[in-house]
Amino acid sequence: MAKKTNIEKDHGLDVRMFFTGLALVVLYVIIITVLLRVGVALGFVVVIAFALIFSQYYFSDKVAMFSMHAKEVTAAEEPKLHEIVDRLCLLANMTKPRVAVSEMDIPNAFATGRNPNHAVICATRGLMRRLSDEELEAVLAHELSHVAHRDVAIMTIASGVGMLAGLIGRMAMWGAMLGGGGRGKGGQNIVLVEMATMLVSMLIYVIAFLLTMSLSRYRELAADRSGAILIGKPSVMASALVHITGDIGKIPSTDLRKTEGMNAFFFAPAFAKGTAASLFSTHPTLQKRLDQLNQLERELNGG
Repeated sequence: MAKKTNIEKDHGLDVRMFFTGLALVVLYVIIITVLLRVGVALGFVVVIAFALIFSQYYFSDKVAMFSMHAKEVTAAEEPKLHEIVDRLCLLANMTKPRVAVSEMDIPNAFATGRNPNHAVICATRGLMRRLSDEELEAVLAHELSHVAHRDVAIMTIASGVGMLAGLIGRMAMWGAMLGGGGRGKGGQNIVLVEMATMLVSMLIYVIAFLLTMSLSRYRELAADRSGAILIGKPSVMASALVHITGDIGKIPSTDLRKTEGMNAFFFAPAFAKGTAASLFSTHPTLQKRLDQLNQLERELNGG
């Protein structure tokens, strides 16, 4: 039986995760139907879908760690980091996740893993070097909230739908390009089917992307709130956000590009600038996060 934690539940997040998961199931069914209609064998479709879901669900932590050049560290190697996580887990009444460090200088942190019993919290060397102990604790409380909310797993699975749709779209595009020279009515019909498959796949990709981004923005606000309540210091969480966001702006864009695939899982977005619209953002605006924390500070202080 799962341990009841002291981290505040967010019913709004639970509802969003449920409906996002339901929508993703529908999208998976549409993808499988499209593949069957274009003549792909049922056995092959089932194997591909199962392999993608299985690999994303069970190996998400390893993929994330690899992409960030992170490694698990012991209490002897990183005593301060472990001390903070130990204290937070005691406050939260949670099983301690594995602790990892990425040697990257980019100031950030992330949580990954399929559930609280297989979770990893990772801080970059740049984060540990730039923040005070209080600010570091706030960031780790935010990441521990993600673990408690179990939103990491659904974010990982959600990205898998887009990956599968993108793969099918590319296959259809190359099929249409290479088969475009076919003569006769049969050849034209094949090209039309491939073009239709490509358009449906693109539509599924866009829908999956928008669903993932919407959930991503809300889960960040939920983790900010829960993490700030856990440590009882919303102002410190706000300070960490401002500090990290300002320092990320000083990191060369070539270095930030190396972490682009992890942007949705970071504490603060590595690509906050130049966003076309909030609809396509992985994180809510800094101002929105600060406004929520300022309001929470007033509530906790009886204001």
